[in-house]
Amino acid sequence: MIQVEDAEKILNKIEIKPAIEEVPLLEALGRVLAGDVVSKIDMPPFDKSAMDGFAFSSSDKSPAYKIVETIAAGDIPQKELKKGECAKIMTGAMLPKGADRVIKREITAEEDGFMTILEEEKTLNVCHKGEDVKTGDLILSSGALIRPQETAIIASMGRAAVPVYKKPLVGILTTGSEIVEPGGELRQGQIYNSNAYSLTAQVRHMGAAVEYGGIALDDKTGIKEQVSRFFEKVDMVIISGGVSMGDFDFVPGILEELGVKLYFQKIAIKPGKPTVFGTKDETVFFGLPGNPVSTFVVFEIFVKPFLYRMMGFSYEPFFIEAMMKQDYKRKKSARTAFLPVMYRDGFVETVEYHGSAHLYALSQANALLKVPAGQDRVLKGSTVYVRQV
Repeated sequence: MIQVEDAEKILNKIEIKPAIEEVPLLEALGRVLAGDVVSKIDMPPFDKSAMDGFAFSSSDKSPAYKIVETIAAGDIPQKELKKGECAKIMTGAMLPKGADRVIKREITAEEDGFMTILEEEKTLNVCHKGEDVKTGDLILSSGALIRPQETAIIASMGRAAVPVYKKPLVGILTTGSEIVEPGGELRQGQIYNSNAYSLTAQVRHMGAAVEYGGIALDDKTGIKEQVSRFFEKVDMVIISGGVSMGDFDFVPGILEELGVKLYFQKIAIKPGKPTVFGTKDETVFFGLPGNPVSTFVVFEIFVKPFLYRMMGFSYEPFFIEAMMKQDYKRKKSARTAFLPVMYRDGFVETVEYHGSAHLYALSQANALLKVPAGQDRVLKGSTVYVRQV
């Protein structure tokens, strides 16, 4: 059995070379850039008005200004302003020659083709050419996650397509003769298959692709056949159940028979001790415990960072500093614990949690509290850092 930190080091040392493809920008949301985005234009590309108003020269102190043209966004100004002249201008429109400021419409009066300023204001109300971005500026670096804001930035550069890292294909398989798909009828001794749905949701939420292999009964030959089929076409295999020490926990032995190099089979973590990781050629394998909280936690702590690396993204979990609202104590402290907790208004409170089979506890939590190995309590009022999930 290895410590959590040692398992993370092993995973981080696995070399990953994600493939690259170019996709239309509208299909790039949630993907990771596989090349730098460098601006080929200035932004704004010209001096433009920041609001509706009147453009004129700041050095012109005339008592009134003749309106010589109206400039809408997208128009090319036709007049060069002279002393005593102005142009009515709309937000985003190009400034005419001879103008270097815009007076907002609300503090002006317009009558008989002339504009009069009613109040002075110091703001120029002009967006100058290249003040946001200049030609040749690095806009986004390779490895950036494309969110809606990155999509808008790339579009503003005139890019219709971008290079991204290919989505890894993740094969998900659940083992257990007692497992029934949602929608089916439960018989005595059976439970519904929550793990495959949890894992599929977690993978898709990250932006990776999923191939669901269904439920494998507790039969060594059947599990081996299904895992073998996965290895031929997916980048990562995640199998839930069958990884512990029971009579029907065939997975570690099956992997070794298939030529998988196993790096670890147990981690000093609670929940999630019987976690398996291995590789074969370009395919990676995670064997997760069957209890649903274990499956969820192990994915968050170990699988998610690894899968993000396969997507070309350097993932760092988001930690929140908070204060414990009550004491937390545990009888055994040999393993690092990740406890479902609720973070609210700067405080962390534990939720009712009966152990790794208590799936409902996850719906009452929004973070995980890490309690290091060797620590048996976290006292009320102490400062903690919780991992948002």
